[in-house]
Amino acid sequence: MSIKIMGDQDFERVPSIKNKALRINLNKNIYGTFAEIGAGQETVRNFFRAGGSSGTIAKTMSAYDKDFSDAIYGVEDDKRYVTESRLHKMIDHETNLIEDRIVRDKHPNKLFFTYANTVATIDFAKRYKGHGWVGIKYQLKPDAEYNKIVLHMRFKENDARLQQNTLGILGTNLIYAAFYAHNDAKQILIDLYDHIDKDQIEIDTINFSGPAFKDVDNRLISLQLVKNGMTDAVMFDADANNVLPAKVLYKKNILALRGSFRPVTKVNEDIYEKSIALFAKEKKVEKENIEVVFEITLSNLRSEGEINEEDFMDRAKLLCSLGHTVMISNFQEYYKLVEYFSNYTKERMGLAMGVNNLVDIFDEKYYRHLSGGILEAFGKLFFKDLRVYLYPYKSQNSGKIITSENLKVHPRMKELYKFFKINGRVVDIEDYDPEVLGIFSREVLAMIANEEEGWEDMLPAKTVEMIKEQKLFKREYHRPEKIGFQLNQ
Repeated sequence: MSIKIMGDQDFERVPSIKNKALRINLNKNIYGTFAEIGAGQETVRNFFRAGGSSGTIAKTMSAYDKDFSDAIYGVEDDKRYVTESRLHKMIDHETNLIEDRIVRDKHPNKLFFTYANTVATIDFAKRYKGHGWVGIKYQLKPDAEYNKIVLHMRFKENDARLQQNTLGILGTNLIYAAFYAHNDAKQILIDLYDHIDKDQIEIDTINFSGPAFKDVDNRLISLQLVKNGMTDAVMFDADANNVLPAKVLYKKNILALRGSFRPVTKVNEDIYEKSIALFAKEKKVEKENIEVVFEITLSNLRSEGEINEEDFMDRAKLLCSLGHTVMISNFQEYYKLVEYFSNYTKERMGLAMGVNNLVDIFDEKYYRHLSGGILEAFGKLFFKDLRVYLYPYKSQNSGKIITSENLKVHPRMKELYKFFKINGRVVDIEDYDPEVLGIFSREVLAMIANEEEGWEDMLPAKTVEMIKEQKLFKREYHRPEKIGFQLNQ
């Protein structure tokens, strides 16, 4: 019986990496292959060291040489090795070998698994910290359909040996959680960081599939990545699949539209259509290279307190159904969003926003945490040859149309604003639809929730159809507080 001292607090003990590996090893039915490329065999090393691994490890594989790797797993279309496609080929190939070589009649209770990773650690010049794909394909019952967990991670440490050690811990956590927390995908996510600090790795994409996760929506899991501080931003495509931000944004001309999209209104549609038309005409923009991103910030999702996952899914479903790429970020300030995009592209970028947003950007209170204040923020925001496409605002009181020519910023900011305006960094959307300027999403949302007539005329036809078919936004309505840096239309 353990001893307790007066004043002790109850806490949950997290098993050590050795104990996690040992528990797997001591289970006589869990049996599989470890295939690790690019950072040594760091995960399987933990299982060897824990002891009792002879009944667990079918084979270890490290096809480190590229030609040898291609001979086993085939050649990728893009000739790359640290890719999701490569990881899936590794997992599927090694699983098929287990199935072919182990006779079920002799081992009726075996639970097969394949763990794999394909990783690039920090380069010699320390310019690129490295990244990798990690995954497991496994059974929870003999002869049952396989489950898969596949994730992408980025290293933050500056030493290759530290990165290798961290990868080994992550892999062990993944294998252990896959078996012993399979009933809770959110818990698996948390368990991945056991004995790992968030300053060591960033997980920016994860996908669950298989019978154990049939009720898991990977978009909600993506939301947890941002909510838990595991990454700053996640993305999913028009088909509602989680996608790697780097894959979507790499070398693209990015046009970002930030908003609540609760729901998507004709104003949002007008901003999108008019801003992309202006963006495509820019000299440094190729129309075929444009990637439009509809961004929702975490602060927006928390506008009514705790994040309402059902409300989040309503917004995501609408945007995806309209064919848009959706991004959930932890960037309340616009300059952080631009900095993030700059990690993936050096091409010209654009931001489409309403007048109120631009006024907020010139509010010094948002930059008091920066040593250089608003000048530091603007240096980061505009140094990439950024364009802001400004959608006008119609005053509800006077009916006056506010544009970049007559908007009012704080007197101390007037000259700074003039500088960016004169240098063409702020561009008015002039051919807007005047009929939609009086539409506000918060009012439409209230009408939908209260089942009032007339809201259909304020939304795109496809949005109306989806809301009616799937009964989106029909729950009790609460008026959100104003959040800085949001698209107020």
